[in-house]
Amino acid sequence: MASQVLVAANRGPLSYALSADGTLSARRGGGGLVSGLSAALAQQPEALWICAALSDADREAVRRGVAEPGVRMLDIDPTVYDDAYNGIANSVLWFTHHHLYDIPREPVFDARFRQQWESYRAYNQAFAEALAQEAAEGARVLVQDYHLALVPGALRELRPDLRIAHFTHTPWASPEFLGMLPDDVRGQLVWGMLGADVVGFHTRAWADAFRAGAHLDAERGAAERTEVAVFPLGVDADELRALAHRPEVDEKLAQLRAEVAGRRTIVRVDRTELSKNILRGLLAYRELLTVHPEWRGQVVHLASAYPSRQDLEVYRRYTADVAELAAEINEEFGTADWQPVLVSVKDDFTRSLAAYRLADVALVNPVRDGMNLVAKEIPVVSEAGCALVLSTGAGAYEELRGDALTVNPYDVSATAEALHAALSMPEAERTDRTKRLAAAATALPPSAWFRAQLDALS
Repeated sequence: MASQVLVAANRGPLSYALSADGTLSARRGGGGLVSGLSAALAQQPEALWICAALSDADREAVRRGVAEPGVRMLDIDPTVYDDAYNGIANSVLWFTHHHLYDIPREPVFDARFRQQWESYRAYNQAFAEALAQEAAEGARVLVQDYHLALVPGALRELRPDLRIAHFTHTPWASPEFLGMLPDDVRGQLVWGMLGADVVGFHTRAWADAFRAGAHLDAERGAAERTEVAVFPLGVDADELRALAHRPEVDEKLAQLRAEVAGRRTIVRVDRTELSKNILRGLLAYRELLTVHPEWRGQVVHLASAYPSRQDLEVYRRYTADVAELAAEINEEFGTADWQPVLVSVKDDFTRSLAAYRLADVALVNPVRDGMNLVAKEIPVVSEAGCALVLSTGAGAYEELRGDALTVNPYDVSATAEALHAALSMPEAERTDRTKRLAAAATALPPSAWFRAQLDALS
């Protein structure tokens, strides 16, 4: 049966596991976005989520014709998928939109890049063809993120009757960084996005960057036919608080309280992603302890750093650098009864939620980030209220800057002083700020965020 509402995303709401006896079992995906989209789609008749088969078990499920209601997985050739996902999406588009290139050495657009770009085009075309096949006349299609930037244009050619939206969860590159791409590739990228009726971003800044880049490359009429909108994704307060008060989180919180031993806490939770600026955050903490020695022995930095993209050497090196710098700080300042940094370089969401509840100060200092939901999550969960130190590079900056202590992400000294101010903040002020931060953070939870995009296509 053809679908009236369709979502396309690289990752789907479930994954499969293959047991030794060949039995396949489906597992629901985690995370607030998947939960929010799943809940919203459940309210839509004949809704369908199209995603890529990411694992061997997923691909086996597709080949056997195993399917869950409301989900279609695409069995894309693993080599094509790897070139598209790791070669282009994560190694080119991510670096372009986040302004991460080491300019004297990167980027390099050579024959290998061209091969990978063709895979990215094929991967996007597979999604476009599946959407065209599954969509009812006049259906609404929501395409998610930079992995699928070419889908709207390709789908528009196949099905001009459809209403198409694209949402980018990252920043959008400035015209200068977008201009680093080869002319034809940049043109294809913008053409793909302008196939949508509505393109959405987390913030006005990223929307403005897209407008600037689109008008550089596109025929003016096409750019004007596409509405550029802002949908700032928030958090689901009830769901987040329920997750944060499960027994296993209570147990982890008790462990952290014992380790912290009544001291103040500065909490950060990030993937070891280059844009998250973890190293400068640690340097700022070290400077805090140097310039304000009164905090020695009085504060603990709880840092959760989830390893990210460890198949890329630059990410493995960055992850190692985070652990090494934390160890240096502990060696320099630690005492027999005080470890200044408690760093967890592993994927431990339970620990992160426990740290949220314990946070006196939240440090969120990315150089450039689409939203950074951690800045919204910690004020919702923190039990005693927390002061938020937030960089101007976070997407959340636009909404939260009024009640955060804001910093230039490159200014280590200013970040150290902001940490000092946050730790010194009177309790009443911290409580009031936390309430306002939490209200802003929950203004557009995932289900409402999804509905706002659907409504924009109506």
